[in-house]
Parts: sequence; C-alpha cells; structure tokens
Amino acid sequence: MENKTFKIDEIYVPVKRRKALNTEVVTKIAESMLDKGQLTPILVRLDRGRFVLVEGLHRLEACKALGEETIEGLIVQARPH
Repeated sequence: MENKTFKIDEIYVPVKRRKALNTEVVTKIAESMLDKGQLTPILVRLDRGRFVLVEGLHRLEACKALGEETIEGLIVQARPH
C-alpha cells in the first residue's frame, strides 16, 4: 500500500467514531506533529464515492487543529459483515 494525500474536508467521520474523541489526545498528537510531522497515516475506505474514516480520528483532528488542509492516509478495503 502507498500513502496518499487526502483533503481533510473530504473525509467523512461516522458519528460513532466522533464519540470517541479525546481532546487531550488531540493536543498531544498535534504537538508531536509540530515536532516530528505525521508519522502514522490514517486509514480510510471508499464508500459511495466518499472517503470514510476507518482509523485515525485523533490524527485527523490534530491536523485540523493545526490548520492543515491535507493528511496522509491509506485506502483500505471494507470488511463484509
């Protein structure tokens, strides 16, 4: 898999994921990103023509807090239920 750059405002975050947001973790990750950059890509899946966040909510929110417009990520396949 290859890292891709995604526009932050084009990534849909499911409501269930948003409930897990911890602002203290976002702050710590944002501080780390200022120092070292983004070390771990987020994971997204393609669903009905849009990118849906699978993993990396705190990294995504940290990038938003830093005023970034893009984020590094990987496209993964959705698991069948």
